Amino acid sequence: MANKKCDLPVGSYRHHSKGYEEVHVPALKAKPLESNERLVKISEMPDWAQPAFKGMQQLNRVQSKVYETALFSADNILLCAPTGAGKTNVAVLTILQQLALNMDADGSINHGNYKIVYVAPMKALVAEVVGNLSHRLEAYGVTVRELSGDQTLTRQQIDETQIIVTTPEKWDIITRKSGDRTYTQLVKLLIIDEIHLLHDNRGPVLESIVARTVRQIETTKEHIRLVGLSATLPNFEDVALFLRVNFEKGLFHFDNSYRPVPLSQQYIGITVKKPLQRFQLMNDICYEKVMAVAGKHQVLIFVHSRKETAKTARAVRDTALANDTLSRFLKEDAASREILQSHTDMVKSNDLKDLLPYGFAIHHAGLARTDRQIVEELFGDGHVQVLVSTATLAWGVNLPAHTVIIKGTQIYSPEKGAWTELSPLDVMQMLGRAGRPQYDSYGEGIIITGHSELQYYLSLMNQQLPIESQFISKLADQLNAEIVLGTVQNAREACNWIGYTYLYIRMLRNPTLYGLPADVLSRDLTLEERRADL
Repeated sequence: MANKKCDLPVGSYRHHSKGYEEVHVPALKAKPLESNERLVKISEMPDWAQPAFKGMQQLNRVQSKVYETALFSADNILLCAPTGAGKTNVAVLTILQQLALNMDADGSINHGNYKIVYVAPMKALVAEVVGNLSHRLEAYGVTVRELSGDQTLTRQQIDETQIIVTTPEKWDIITRKSGDRTYTQLVKLLIIDEIHLLHDNRGPVLESIVARTVRQIETTKEHIRLVGLSATLPNFEDVALFLRVNFEKGLFHFDNSYRPVPLSQQYIGITVKKPLQRFQLMNDICYEKVMAVAGKHQVLIFVHSRKETAKTARAVRDTALANDTLSRFLKEDAASREILQSHTDMVKSNDLKDLLPYGFAIHHAGLARTDRQIVEELFGDGHVQVLVSTATLAWGVNLPAHTVIIKGTQIYSPEKGAWTELSPLDVMQMLGRAGRPQYDSYGEGIIITGHSELQYYLSLMNQQLPIESQFISKLADQLNAEIVLGTVQNAREACNWIGYTYLYIRMLRNPTLYGLPADVLSRDLTLEERRADL
């Protein structure tokens, strides 16, 4: 999984201290516009497309480059771009292309002819996408609904809905039912957000959805457009092959220099072994990093349990108290202090009552909803300087801060009953919160981890980890599903079916990783034997 050597960008340096090692990676400067590159103005778009972009003047660079393909063709697309580059707008363009196909001369849209499915990885994101799309597509009379573990839809509701936003698992279940072809046949556009999740333990579900869709296209000869949105990754060509994307027309890859706010990164690998000393050292490093920007910028610290939020906030506050630096966390003006004081009386949580007067706050799913809203508001308005939160904040509300610290990368997994490393996706999402697009010229991301994991996060954040397939672990489940559907009836068809998966593409690229001898391709060009073995 981890890349042994990682080439760091120019200007990076390492620094050893007692008990830990630091690696600094400077922010990438944004590339200047190329001579033939121009931004698409909203006013230049076709009249029918403009209402979806109300309030915007123009598309950004990433969106402008994809604009022609997204809005005026039916080609499959894979777009890889950094967090915050506005990938949702590209999804909106592809949705508009579909609406245009069903539009009469007088501009009325025939809503009965199509369905659009938008697959987002988490429930929190599903809800956010539903809100965003409903608002943007209001003018077209399009109905957007959520279909997830929380929300089931009746038959009638599904008939009335044009855009279904769902999680991979839920869509997998629906397309598995053979009797339910009525509305899966109407799907004309499948948008998969965060497709780099192929690497995650939930990747097999995505593989099976795409494989099923591609086979459906080939058997029914009806085109379904596939659109994949993803973070920047090194082996994007493999993912493009998997999505049947034409490299000339539909493959768009943007590196980190397209990030809306450049990100400078610090990686701290702790070498101390004893748990108590290690814990104390982490708190000291947190305090140091917070003090470096105290009074100038806001800091967001991510920890990995609810209890830990208040512990860390108190640790930083108490160290500041001991060093007589607490005053730097409060604004000069009396008004701001009064606001903090008045809100302190309103909150229910005792931890917050204790922390708010000092300009500190915590945020996690265990707080009362009103408390969370108060904290979000105070942090958004800049009254709270330091916010300690669990990962839920990274996925839900968009509250960026100048500096983001990820304190420790081990998270307890109840399924495995053990401590596991944070998933790459979570780390990227958390660091995506660093730097506020309107105010900052750059953001800062700091990861505090064990020394042995240092290399892994360096490779990860500098896009040098190829995305591999996790499909083998779930092969039997997915194969059973296809057999029940009737799409796989014998061993020959099972071999064919594996040929549609991302696993197959990666086995061709990197046979040794999947337990094949290195010279296998010289004997068995399309891996027929190996597919039969599986």
